[in-house]
Amino acid sequence: MKKLIFAGAAAALLAGGYAMAQDATLTIEPAQRTIIKQYVVKEHVKPVTVKENVAVGTVLPANVTLQPVPDAWTTEIPSVSSYEYVDWDGKVVFVDPKTRKVVQIVD
Repeated sequence: MKKLIFAGAAAALLAGGYAMAQDATLTIEPAQRTIIKQYVVKEHVKPVTVKENVAVGTVLPANVTLQPVPDAWTTEIPSVSSYEYVDWDGKVVFVDPKTRKVVQIVD
């Protein structure tokens, strides 16, 4: 009986951890935000139009073209390397390319 309870508790913890990992957001420090914003201004990154409100957790429509993260960012901010981005309304929106879910917005 104890083994069954322990196994059930372990399974619940693992499932909860998996769900939390799926909803993880990207953390970008203030100095890193400056690097990102300077790049967007310098390189004249073309903004996209999204009719829906964009927020962390939003899934972007398929008609929004995602851009690969530039090497200049991955050198300074390795944690962004697995994401893509768009310039939306003057903000840099990081997106998980597999799910198209917004994970961070840099304004």
